[in-house]
Amino acid sequence: MHKIAVIGGDGTGPEVTVEAEKVLAAAAKSCGFTYESIRFDFGGDRYLRTGEVLPASAVEEMRAFDAILLGAIGHPDVKPGILEKGILLHLRFELDLYINLRPVKLYPGVDTPLKDKGPEHIDFVVVRENTEGLYAGVGGFLKKGTPDEVAVQESVNTRRGVERCLRYAFDYTRARNRTRTLTLVGKTNVLTYAFDLWERTFHEVGAADYPDIKRDYAHVDATCMWMVKNPEWFDVIVTDNMFGDIITDLGAMIQGGMGIAAGGNINPQTVSMFEPIGGSAPKYTGQGVINPMAAIAACQMMLAHLGEKEAAERVDRAIATVLSTKLKSMAAGRMGYSTSQVGDLVADAVAKG
Repeated sequence: MHKIAVIGGDGTGPEVTVEAEKVLAAAAKSCGFTYESIRFDFGGDRYLRTGEVLPASAVEEMRAFDAILLGAIGHPDVKPGILEKGILLHLRFELDLYINLRPVKLYPGVDTPLKDKGPEHIDFVVVRENTEGLYAGVGGFLKKGTPDEVAVQESVNTRRGVERCLRYAFDYTRARNRTRTLTLVGKTNVLTYAFDLWERTFHEVGAADYPDIKRDYAHVDATCMWMVKNPEWFDVIVTDNMFGDIITDLGAMIQGGMGIAAGGNINPQTVSMFEPIGGSAPKYTGQGVINPMAAIAACQMMLAHLGEKEAAERVDRAIATVLSTKLKSMAAGRMGYSTSQVGDLVADAVAKG
């Protein structure tokens, strides 16, 4: 039995996680696995009520689960950064979720802003290091608030952190078995210390243990251009925390927008967390118009991570079927269906196989 923690979060987050759970139930019934899910009320409403972002017991409670399904974090009445740092970053660092996995896949029937590109051209994955780099929080101020103020933020890259990210990316490329090409994205011509470590480790690990995987390198600025001009060039991309954060938002746009983009915060040895990439969209709360597809896609990723291959493939096919035959638009209020109806359509498609 799989144990799953569900954090609906803020705004429309609870609405979309309900639909993801609906699809999860249909997949379990169709594929014969069992699970137990428990809901947690972490988010802005709890913070405003109690003054507490996360209870002291939260991290240890999460360790008891196989996966976490997250809706969205971000409340209009809470200063930006409090919930994001106190929940998302806190769980990411304390649970050592050192991989951020972001598929960039254009489904049939979904519009992309890229001219003359279709699903056959946009199907790659970004593996982002998730606990080091500029997000490690190393730095500080000197003479803050004065004309001579200095702000320093350091990018922290360890051999251990870099290597485990690269090994995950090599393994993922091998298992994906598409073109078996792993592209390291960096900025070796300017960030000569950090990406010297990344590049050396990339080639050492690849040559020693992954001779079947083709290794490629691209500067991050060139990668942004090629993701727009020739997205079909990419199979799997691996990069550091900051560059990964930036290029995955570009990836979300070329795959049709935040309404379909999902990601995973992963530690292969313990609990991992899956979420839609878009925000909490508080202006749509309670209206039943928000698109739940990204949350359903996050559920699909979670199933694949849990080893439920048949279920993950069923959900992926169901998403593709509904997107290509039912939805008029990906945008909130223009889908032609309510949030709940979209969940019903996908769950029904999962049941039909």
